[in-house]
Amino acid sequence: MPDNDEYPKPLKDFLDRIDDWYRTNHEGFKTLFDATIANVVKCPADPTDPDGKKVYYDWQGKGIEDLKKFFAEWYTNWTTTKPNDGLDYIEKFSWLTYENDYGMVFVTCGPGLEMTKDFTNLQGDQMDDTGKDGQKLIKLWESELGTRMEDFKDGPWATFNQFFIRELKDGKRPIDAQDDNSVVVAPTDCVINMIVDDLAEETPIPVKTVTMNVKQLLAGSEYYKRFVPREEGGKTVPGGTAVSCILMPDTYHWYHAPVAGEVVESHDDVHGIYYGMRDFPELLNKGNVGYGFDYEMFDTFRRGYLIFRTMFTDPRGGKHETHVAMVTVGLNSIGSVQYEAEFKNPQKPVPVTKGQKIGNFQYGGSLNILLFEHGRFPALQLHMGQRIGTLEDPERTNGLFSHPHHAQSRRGIPFAR
Repeated sequence: MPDNDEYPKPLKDFLDRIDDWYRTNHEGFKTLFDATIANVVKCPADPTDPDGKKVYYDWQGKGIEDLKKFFAEWYTNWTTTKPNDGLDYIEKFSWLTYENDYGMVFVTCGPGLEMTKDFTNLQGDQMDDTGKDGQKLIKLWESELGTRMEDFKDGPWATFNQFFIRELKDGKRPIDAQDDNSVVVAPTDCVINMIVDDLAEETPIPVKTVTMNVKQLLAGSEYYKRFVPREEGGKTVPGGTAVSCILMPDTYHWYHAPVAGEVVESHDDVHGIYYGMRDFPELLNKGNVGYGFDYEMFDTFRRGYLIFRTMFTDPRGGKHETHVAMVTVGLNSIGSVQYEAEFKNPQKPVPVTKGQKIGNFQYGGSLNILLFEHGRFPALQLHMGQRIGTLEDPERTNGLFSHPHHAQSRRGIPFAR
């Protein structure tokens, strides 16, 4: 590994700090890191990958110098990161926590959490740099995205983060049924692949093996009660429905209101962890991204949420009031969940139109989770001629989805220590 003095000062300071933490066992840093390495799970065998081309990183037997080298490579290689490769280092790092309780504790507590926060901030500074490195990366992404760039307004962009949250050209995402409040629209460009019925407050949800702590996800907001079983008019109203909307790194990263009405509550900065998924590779590598995934962990990540109240008329003329929650989650390698000014913790309801811009995610992994009251969102329903997906170059599919949608979960694949 090169001497730390050869690196840019921000990276050098970061590496020196974790080196010092390990040497002095600062708040148990060495103890937890060594325990993490001692309990690393060997990357599971994958019958769909006979050539071993998946994004693996074997942390078994590694030490603090390997960790420093890994961070250094991650930091210095950012200008050559193609859209499909953007998750590679995140996935490699996640093998520290894969089915590893010690790894989960290491990256979500104490100095290990501080380490991931510091590195996330370092990466954020890189993405906000106005120098030639950022412009180099912008040109690389423009080339890789090809005709997809025709949907977006032209630059120039001063930084890569400005490019990453580039805006759409007028008319490129028309809002469906603008005057019909019963129609829910996608909040952003996303993969919608998980619908869970009968949400509960804190207990595991048996449907499709998904669990979710709705109360904690909404940071204790009293509105969580609208989405879990409750007593109303002498009757028990069952729990509602959750829909996951996962953003891919090479698509549009603003999110918009899925319904019209008013935002009755929002919180744009619910503090949480930056890394720490027990099985992050599975979130990516099941093709049907996120289907059957354990969503319980997302109630501990940095996030924000909004509660929409909307009135709609059914086909027989009946009028109804209902609530929809949108939870905006910043996942691995991201600390920015940015809302437009009027939606930052408003003190009174804020009128909102369907498709109105709410905020954005800067570079990193991200998703929106939509929550509906019981019986209000029974299924995804499309009209003939509406987009349901795109035909892809296998290279992009392999980079972002890995398996076709009917692939078997890797939970059944054996692994060894």
